[in-house]
Amino acid sequence: MDAQYSATLETLETLRAESLAAGGKRKINAQHEKGKLSARERIDLLLDEGTFEEFDVLKTGRGGALEAEKTYAGDGVITGHGSIDGREIFVFSQDFTVIGGSLGEAHAQKICKVMDLAVKVGAPIIGLNDSGGARIQEGVDALAAYGEIFHRNVEASGVVPQISCIMGPCAGGAVYSPAITDFVFMVQESSYMFVTGPSVVKTVTHQDITAEDLGGAGVHARESGVSHFTLPNDVLCLREVRRLISYLPSNNRQRAPLLDLRDPADRTDPALDYLIPGNPNQTYDMNVLIFSILDGAEFMEVHSDFARNIICGFGRLGGQTVGLVANQPAVLAGVLDTDASFKAGRFVRFCDAFNIPLIALVDVPGFMPGPDQEHGGIIRHGAKLLYAFTEATVPRISVIVRKAYGGAYLVMNSKHIHCDVNYAWPSAEIAVMGPKGAAEVIYRREIQSAQDPDAVLNEKMAHYRRTFANPFLAAQRGYIDDVIFPRDTRHRLIRTLQVLEGKEARRPKRKHGNIPL
Repeated sequence: MDAQYSATLETLETLRAESLAAGGKRKINAQHEKGKLSARERIDLLLDEGTFEEFDVLKTGRGGALEAEKTYAGDGVITGHGSIDGREIFVFSQDFTVIGGSLGEAHAQKICKVMDLAVKVGAPIIGLNDSGGARIQEGVDALAAYGEIFHRNVEASGVVPQISCIMGPCAGGAVYSPAITDFVFMVQESSYMFVTGPSVVKTVTHQDITAEDLGGAGVHARESGVSHFTLPNDVLCLREVRRLISYLPSNNRQRAPLLDLRDPADRTDPALDYLIPGNPNQTYDMNVLIFSILDGAEFMEVHSDFARNIICGFGRLGGQTVGLVANQPAVLAGVLDTDASFKAGRFVRFCDAFNIPLIALVDVPGFMPGPDQEHGGIIRHGAKLLYAFTEATVPRISVIVRKAYGGAYLVMNSKHIHCDVNYAWPSAEIAVMGPKGAAEVIYRREIQSAQDPDAVLNEKMAHYRRTFANPFLAAQRGYIDDVIFPRDTRHRLIRTLQVLEGKEARRPKRKHGNIPL
């Protein structure tokens, strides 16, 4: 072999070894001591074994304004592609052992390259974020680099699924890229997100607060809704990402993969006939219905800790992925409030963007009353959910389980906003408002003048419930396609999805609508 060529091969081996070594064994051990995996270990767990192909192993930044600043091969991020369950995936994994995983010009160029390829190929992009933020020593180049990533996040939105895993710090401008993506995963006690950190908060507001309390996984899971999934460690987080991918199509031109769980389509559940309590004010758990009807009783809930009065998530019916939106009577009686409307509206828009049929399980007594909700924008937030359902062109099915009152009934994928097929259980109550409120309005004078107002009120409530708060009047008007036995819900949904498979919806020509953000 030519000596010069042999030397070139040795140089390549040296450079690749340098890149693979990242920040060195000491820093990798420090990651492990914090309960965190290294950037490469995360990729190995996320992707099918032996499928990862890396790009830009040798790419190096130009260095910062500080002359003593060292440069590293790979520049603190690992990028490339591999597969999950045999399906192509693009991925980047920030390496905290190299300059704190900070983002500089070359670092961002690597990320942008895989994002561009993901859109061209039509494959999901998964970002494993573990970064100290913008690389200060690169100045405006680092800021410009973030802008390039944000631009690509927006361009890819609704084209390919974008998933962000926050597996370490994520602060300042770095939080906006994950916020634009479709789903955000966070790891308890090792990840956090905030625009301004605790030290800045203390300087400006004189308030002492920890990073965990300011922007930890728990805060974003329960309070802000930024985190869709929260897991206790890196391993479980990456496992759940793989699970999520199994429900999703690779791009907006495809449908989600079919998965036969050997669950008969005609399976019935007689227990559902007795799910709804006789007392309309008594609660029950909507999850019982959800797990009963879905294939294999498998359901992946999204935002499980946020706005728990509404349930959103993915399941399968007849092997086909569906997006479920269901009121939860066990929490706040299942009312719609600002957070529930935002949560469900965004989920509906994702499903519509990626050809996932929508099913609404309705038991809603109305919108949450009170000055806090009104001042917090319940009108605007409620309109988001209304807009999202009305705009959706995927197959849309509703099942009215119990209460369906007032404007909240209309918003929850009703026939009047053109859902394709809607069913009602015999227990359904479809009315402008609940029997008590309606009786107090309609028969106010009669009740007030009666010797026994309570007796008259109860009588009028019973009359209103018999006359209006049942599904039969709506069925007579054609507003309900069928009143079904609860036990048959699964079979009817699967059959209806088959009928709607070839649905084509036409929309007026426009650039885009103006959703009430």
